Order: sequence, then structure tokens, then C-alpha cells
Amino acid sequence: MKGNMGKMMKQVQKMQADMAKMQEELADRTMETSAGGGAVKVVANGKKEIKEVIIDPQAVDPEDVEMLQDLIISAVNEVLKKVDDMVAEEMQKISGGMNLPPGLF
Repeated sequence: MKGNMGKMMKQVQKMQADMAKMQEELADRTMETSAGGGAVKVVANGKKEIKEVIIDPQAVDPEDVEMLQDLIISAVNEVLKKVDDMVAEEMQKISGGMNLPPGLF
């Protein structure tokens, strides 16, 4: 029993180290998405920090600011979803498929 506990603790420590390394790497990885056929592009890193918003000048219509706002919101929400999916995929690799509660590490 004692040997199993020690083995499990080593696995948990390795998982924590792997997760810390992954978090560092995610800060450097980016995801990009666009809305409106490329009128608005948004880039975010793996820490959910928006790094870039690119707006095609032709998408700027003073008569329809709401459309541009909607495109920006859509692109930001989509890129954040992609980041969530990327992080979940990396977590799956580290946890070996164990369903760990969010915020455990």
C-alpha cells in the first residue's frame, strides 16, 4: 500500500511539472481566427491574451459600426474557443485521459 502511494505521488509530481512546462509553452503558441470573410482577424496566445486584432479597412463603414463590432466579438469569441480546445487537448496528453477537475493543478 505504501509503495503504491509513493508511486502515485511521483506520478502527480511529474504531471504537475509537465503542466507547468505546458503553461509556459502555451504562452508562446498562438491561434488565429477571422470573421466576415477575413474582414476581422484576431490572434490570441494559449493564455487567452489577445495579441493582435487586424481589421480590413474596407470593413470600416461609418454607417454600420455595429456590423464591425459584431465581427470583432465573433472573431474574439471564436479564437478564445480555439485556445480552450488547444489547452484541453494538451491537458488530455498530460493527464493520460484522467478526468481531472478544472483548477486541480
